[in-house]
Amino acid sequence: MSGERPGLYEMFDERFRTGRCMNGDEALEVLYTGCRWAEGPVYVPAWRQVVWSDIPNDRMLRWDEETGAVSVFRRSAGHTNGNTLDREGRLITCEQGNRRVTRTEHDGTLTVLADRWQGKRLNSPNDAAVKSDGSIWFSDPDFGITSDYEGYRAQSEIGSNNVYRIDPVTGEVRLVADGFGAPNGLVFSPDERRLFVSDTRAGRIRVFDVRDDGTLSDGDVFAEAGARENARFDNLRFDDDGRLWAAAMADGVHCYDPDGTLIGRLVVPEVVANISWGGAKRNRLFIAAETSLYSVVMAVTGTHPTGPGRRPWLDG
Repeated sequence: MSGERPGLYEMFDERFRTGRCMNGDEALEVLYTGCRWAEGPVYVPAWRQVVWSDIPNDRMLRWDEETGAVSVFRRSAGHTNGNTLDREGRLITCEQGNRRVTRTEHDGTLTVLADRWQGKRLNSPNDAAVKSDGSIWFSDPDFGITSDYEGYRAQSEIGSNNVYRIDPVTGEVRLVADGFGAPNGLVFSPDERRLFVSDTRAGRIRVFDVRDDGTLSDGDVFAEAGARENARFDNLRFDDDGRLWAAAMADGVHCYDPDGTLIGRLVVPEVVANISWGGAKRNRLFIAAETSLYSVVMAVTGTHPTGPGRRPWLDG
């Protein structure tokens, strides 16, 4: 079944309509085009800007919400991929080329948070999620070391593609989940009791129970891409009603009900790599797709990237 507005919204289940997922802008807005491969958008409320990555061009760009201007945020950026914010509003960045996770301090300096596990260099960190306790969780596939296009060709020192956790107190890097073809996007459920991780090569999204000690369950399959011919999964985001939104590559942006049903999608003219909520009400979805950055203002609201609880830099 399709909705009345196939130009942007396609409905597979009535819940896509009743949940107001089809309300909002009639079409995508193009904010910028000219990237080689756009990834990792994050909305920074203090700046009222979106920062995102253009991996092959080895730069980070920023779009200003007030003026619409686009400029270079950082060049020779380590072939950055995913970006998010920590509890203090600092930028957390996965640098594929430099094979590390960094934090941009308020004075602009960089702090390396993780570049090794058990003495071995990481593969190429891809995406990160910050839990309300301050811990940082990140995926580490091999995309940045398989060729020189998105990083630097090299052999994996670890020999597998995993998900790790950085302890907020000690800085210890701990492996928390393995058995992936290529772990990619990751996001906590709104209550932080579950962690969702996309596995791009396996064509599925896995879901793990998060234990109090920071370890995970074995992980179940939440969604499979096989039902949609052109779909593969990249990064993931939740809205406030518990629906999971997934960058589904050539199949646009998928929307899943909490029970795992694919209820609808956004049709995007380019291959979708990453999505992120932003704007003053967090109801503007920013979409990094191949050469461009798009947005759509919606009637649904996204969860905040740093989880529940008070954030002094945002909440006052």
